[in-house]
Parts: sequence; C-alpha cells; structure tokens
Amino acid sequence: METISLVADKIGQIGPVPVTNTLLVSWIVSVFLIIISLIATRKVSLVPTPLQNFFEFIIDTGYAQVEDLSHDKAKVIFPLVMTFFLFIICANWIGLLPGFGTIGFRELKDGKEVFVPIFRSINADLNMTLALALVSAVATHVLAIKYLGIWDYLKRWVSLNPIFLFVGILEIISEFTKIISLSFRLFGNIFAGEVVLATVSSIFAFFVPLPFYFLELIVGFVQAAVFMMLTLVFIVLLTEKHGEEH
Repeated sequence: METISLVADKIGQIGPVPVTNTLLVSWIVSVFLIIISLIATRKVSLVPTPLQNFFEFIIDTGYAQVEDLSHDKAKVIFPLVMTFFLFIICANWIGLLPGFGTIGFRELKDGKEVFVPIFRSINADLNMTLALALVSAVATHVLAIKYLGIWDYLKRWVSLNPIFLFVGILEIISEFTKIISLSFRLFGNIFAGEVVLATVSSIFAFFVPLPFYFLELIVGFVQAAVFMMLTLVFIVLLTEKHGEEH
C-alpha cells in the first residue's frame, strides 16, 4: 500500500451511488456469509458433517453467551448480535488477504498521481463502523420499546421530577457517546493494524510481517467479540424494567 488514506477511495459509480473500495468489500463479505450460510444449512442432519459441526459449535457457543445475559430474550437478541459478530470478524479477516491494499490503479487527484486500491478492509473506514454503531443503537431502542412499551420507554428519558429529568438528559447524552465509542473503537483498532501491516511490509519481506498478521487475526476476533458483547449489554440494560431481577 503506497498511501494510507482515512477516506475510502471511489472506484466506480452505479447510477447516482458512488462505489468505494470499502463498500465493494462489504458486498463481498455479505455475499460470502450468505453463501456459507446456505451451504451449512442445506442438508442439516442428526449426524452432522464437519461443516455443520463447525457452525453448530459457533452458534451454540454464541447462544450460550447471549442467554447468560439476556435469559428469556435470547431468542430475539441472539440473531442480531451474532450477525454483528460474524459480519465484523469476516470483514476483519478478509481484509488480511493478499491483494488488499496492493491491487489497484493510479489516477490523478489534485494534480498528483495517486494509487487507489480496489480492495480495502471495510472497518478501516469510519463510515462503515459508524453505520454499524448506528444500526446497533437503533436496534437497541427498538427492542427497548418492544419489551418495555412506549410509555415505560419514554419514562426513562422524561420526567416531571427535576432530578430524574436531569438524569434522563444525561442518559440521552450517554446514548450518543455509545455510538461514538462503538464506531471509533472498531475503526481505530483496524485502521491502526492496517497502518502497521503496510509499514512493516514496506520495510521487510517474507517472514518478518507474519507475526503482525497473526496479531491482527487476534485483534480482528477480539474487536468483533467486543462489538457483539457491548451491543448485547446495551440491549439488556435498556430492555430491563427498573427493579427487574432474574
């Protein structure tokens, strides 16, 4: 990678919609997950195939974690948070494949010839991580309304009591900080990894960068798990009524 840009590079256009390298990769990740899901669930049997066994292990492990925190709400919450995990971890790991950041073309920008990569790790684009954080926040509040009802939901933020009203305002502010935290945590870790790999690979060749790639595999998994668990915790906290205990 000759240059590392904070902004995703435009590589084409579909009608009025500009297509960036990170948007293209997000489509690839989505299609990959859909195909793998169809293959894994095409012939489900009591005697599982190795692929079915692998996916059952992932689903069972994830569901157990979700059920421990959300209890009876697990069947509703699990598909959402597991989708976040699978999408983010696949996006992080696909971004480590050969060709990402190195296959592209040259074009003129502001009178200078620059290299534009066709493929780039999508979570190194703040637009993508912010979009994921917004989806997480919206889903959290939709589920809160589902489980609390509109009236109990509104009472979390609005009250005639000045003290509770002030607390509600602070809670509203905290909801915006959650979005910022989710988006910048994921973006910062993946973008930093992209910079490290590009720097090390430009200085050394062959075996020296391999430990850094292994480290990024771990970081990619951890960041996907963190995003999933934080979303889960936010949902559980917001969907519980005051004084509710399990």
